Amino acid sequence: MASKMKDVAERAGVSVTTVSHVLNKTRFVAPETEARIHAVIRELNYYKNAHARRLACGQSDLFGLIISEIANPFFPEIIKGFQSAAWEKGFDMLLLNTEYDPKRLESAVRQMIESEVRGVAVMTSAFNDAATKELTLYGLGVVFYNCGPPQKLVSNIKLDYSKGISQAISYITGLGHQRIAVIGGPRKNRVAATLQNAIVEALLRRNIQPWHILESDYKVDGGVSAVATLLKRSVLPTAIFCGNDLIAMGAMSALEDCGIRVPDDVSVIGFDDIFFARLARPPLTTIHIPRDQLGKLAFEALDKLARSKRPKGIEYLIETSFVIRKSTAAPRTHALSVSPANTVISKPSLKPVSPETDSQFDGTISRGKNIESV
Repeated sequence: MASKMKDVAERAGVSVTTVSHVLNKTRFVAPETEARIHAVIRELNYYKNAHARRLACGQSDLFGLIISEIANPFFPEIIKGFQSAAWEKGFDMLLLNTEYDPKRLESAVRQMIESEVRGVAVMTSAFNDAATKELTLYGLGVVFYNCGPPQKLVSNIKLDYSKGISQAISYITGLGHQRIAVIGGPRKNRVAATLQNAIVEALLRRNIQPWHILESDYKVDGGVSAVATLLKRSVLPTAIFCGNDLIAMGAMSALEDCGIRVPDDVSVIGFDDIFFARLARPPLTTIHIPRDQLGKLAFEALDKLARSKRPKGIEYLIETSFVIRKSTAAPRTHALSVSPANTVISKPSLKPVSPETDSQFDGTISRGKNIESV
């Protein structure tokens, strides 16, 4: 027969209320008393009744997290950070993904409301105003990632692209690159469009006209397709900025398949710094997003909204930084041309040079390290 909370209280020699406070972390309990209660819980193999608690207080112990795609390696660290922060406060999470499908988004919103979560972090740009209104109508706080200005019950975590992009462009132009292409994500995606615009504007501020601007999806195949388009031009860029690391890895693969060496012939820069970026061949130079920090901040922002009597939204800021690996080097001395059949026409080149320090930076540039100051 399953043990009840009163059984735990009797065995531990405390009140049922004290056991409840320990389980739900709602009030300070002396450490020795808390330890004794947890020992009894393990002894009796007691599990708290989440359904009963929900009926009693009208809330669950869950916070919701909605992402775009569970298979995308961008998200695991966000999930880990969010769940870790929730567990520290005695809560858990309900994780749902939309796969960019409007019907799945609608279903996710419904499940969040029916599960009586305390708030929802939306880590996808595939979210509409109607879904937001439906969540806030039920009094649920919502935290977005790079979405828009805060409002009542709605906070936003803004990613500051400027630092990482500025470091990357200073570094790549310092190596001598001028013919720089940009492969962005899908333009209908707000985050992708914002990032692409930030890269292009940063190049223009340095009087560099992008060699070519392409749109792709956020997958490896998108990078492959974009390179196929670049190969239709008679002269290739010497460097390519990509909207995420998956695009960059697809681009590197396509270039290598055509006999174009990375970074000897073309340098490639990614964005996100997913785990696989350091395992790519060559390891990918990229712009780092602290995704574990992003997940933790998303929970903390939600928890603050849930606890506030006047839940006014806040805008939070997370900075990016630049990570140098081996997919970037000095450009060739002569333009790399391709034949109509996509066969590389080799021309004399200098041996790539990858300096350990660069005069354009105040700090030291180390391979595989984040550059924290410029």
